[in-house]
Amino acid sequence: MCRILCWAICEQFGQVLNEANSIWHGGPPDLTFLQQSGADCLPGLLGMEFVGFGDDWLKARMPVDARVHQPFGRLHGGASVALAETVGSMAASCVIDRSQFVAVGMEINANHIRPVYSGWIYATAKAESLGRTTQIWTIRIEDEAGKLVCLSRLTMAVIALDRS
Repeated sequence: MCRILCWAICEQFGQVLNEANSIWHGGPPDLTFLQQSGADCLPGLLGMEFVGFGDDWLKARMPVDARVHQPFGRLHGGASVALAETVGSMAASCVIDRSQFVAVGMEINANHIRPVYSGWIYATAKAESLGRTTQIWTIRIEDEAGKLVCLSRLTMAVIALDRS
């Protein structure tokens, strides 16, 4: 039953997973759940939306408008970091058993490559290392033309709930 539900969800979002190679715990990420989880906090305030996933990646987007501009009308670097940490953190939570563990950010860095003034940016988180207690994610943020805007690396700690 779970396998059938997994494929139904994947087909609904136009995704096909190779379950043997998928990193996701308990099936594919539930984009609706991820979206609702951040609706009343920073991701919702900045207009972030989860838009896709694959065997080993999760993608979200964010509008570039006055909410995320710096005083000179460009995308604020902190907004890029907020998007990177959001998509990386949510991806990290989707590869662990959330009934036993929580994934929390330890460190993030970002290299800002080119300015964006309007439109949407897209962040794709891909796991570099999924250890028992630490995960490392690379988040690539691109503009609507697919040009690199920011490259970020996020380190997550995996902590047992009974210790958190």
